[in-house]
Amino acid sequence: MTASEKREPLSDEELHELAGKQAALGEVRGAPAADPVNVPMIRHWLTAMGDENPRYLEEGLAPPAMAQVWTMPGLRRGAKERSPVDDMMAALDGSGYTGVVATNCEQTYRRYVRVGERLTPATRFAGLAGPKRTALGVGYFATWNITWYTDDDEPVAEMMFRVLKFRPPQVKVMEPYPLQPAVNQDTAFFWEGVNRGELRVQACADCGELRHPPGPLCPSCRSSERTYRVAGGTGTLFSYVVHHHPPVPGRETPFVVGVVELPEGVRVVGNVVDCPVEEVRIGMPLRVTYRRMDDRLVLPMWTRS
Repeated sequence: MTASEKREPLSDEELHELAGKQAALGEVRGAPAADPVNVPMIRHWLTAMGDENPRYLEEGLAPPAMAQVWTMPGLRRGAKERSPVDDMMAALDGSGYTGVVATNCEQTYRRYVRVGERLTPATRFAGLAGPKRTALGVGYFATWNITWYTDDDEPVAEMMFRVLKFRPPQVKVMEPYPLQPAVNQDTAFFWEGVNRGELRVQACADCGELRHPPGPLCPSCRSSERTYRVAGGTGTLFSYVVHHHPPVPGRETPFVVGVVELPEGVRVVGNVVDCPVEEVRIGMPLRVTYRRMDDRLVLPMWTRS
């Protein structure tokens, strides 16, 4: 019986023993990318990232940060190839550590990948640390490394990835909401507005350009002088995802996280509520609503207009 099939929880000692076994497997090669590095995908990436560097398309080079894109499995059906990480994650899930949040990601690029090259990933489980008590709950930090190779067995990129697998706390209504926003000098005006029922958008006090999320400098004129405008509170759904897994403290799945385009010219992220998941559509008109999460926190959310 593999760790993924084993249903009973493992002790701390057993989890560390399994981690040692997975690390001892060393680097395990996965399947080659379904497609070679290609121009259409590079073009889509550049558009999504707002990268206007002409070198990539002119010279047939892929942006280095696309390394993981070429070998992601997507929605392909059939048996999934297992890596040394999968049994470890399944064992942590089975032991009650079902929450997950990425904590570190470091990528190293050896050279540009060229159009026509096909990459193959190789995964090595690096280690397990814990159990540790964190703000999200008690959990383990799991670390692994992925290296991408060409058909000539040349390593072209590497990534260290670390996640916290934690045991989500049981949250009762109006108890302190476990996911509190970070409030600082750049964002305080926004949360003050939310508490007043206002959707505030940061504006440059010199050139007037609106920007969101808030930041210390105007991206247009580089001024550090800031003010804000109160948005009308309406928008359209620009894009969205439906979150099914992993569990999120204080939330019931599935729920919708949307990118809402405001008529003022900026986009904001928020949950789409009071609408069945299957009825959510890109382009649907929305209006802001405010939900109290605990005695201190109010969150702006979006509902059908």
